[in-house]
Amino acid sequence: MKTNNSFIFRMLFSSIAFMIISAGLFAQTNFSGTWGFNDSKSDFGGSQFRFAATTMVITQAGNALTVESTMPGRDGGEMKTTSKYNLDGSVSENPMFNTTRKSTVAWSADKTALTITSTMTFEREGQSMEMKTTETWKLTEGGKVLMIESVRPGRDGEMKTTAAYDKK
Repeated sequence: MKTNNSFIFRMLFSSIAFMIISAGLFAQTNFSGTWGFNDSKSDFGGSQFRFAATTMVITQAGNALTVESTMPGRDGGEMKTTSKYNLDGSVSENPMFNTTRKSTVAWSADKTALTITSTMTFEREGQSMEMKTTETWKLTEGGKVLMIESVRPGRDGEMKTTAAYDKK
């Protein structure tokens, strides 16, 4: 009988350990929280044009990511926007600059980072112009800092920036 109980205990322990390890391996990062812009950890490549939110409130639940951003407005006030993204890889549509920003989200293989690939189409003087951007989100410093690496077209070619946000 002792051998049987020992065998059952080992099997039960192994099963529980496997489930815990598997859950950790397949769990995706949760970006939820209130985040404040950190200029000293950000890199805008020497550009004076800093297109970054001062504060972001991110809610991640199920297959949805909602980002409420606050940015300085042109009149000295604040401009607030809300964007919603589908985390299942389907296209999300969000209004932006008198057009619609169409985005897809893809998780990294280890589920620790996500990449948002977006396309906006602008009409100007009868011509259609398309702008594509990518943002890669990842948490650093034990989840205390959100780093967003962006790639977008610039005047002199591709522009790469990194905006850092501290968790509040």
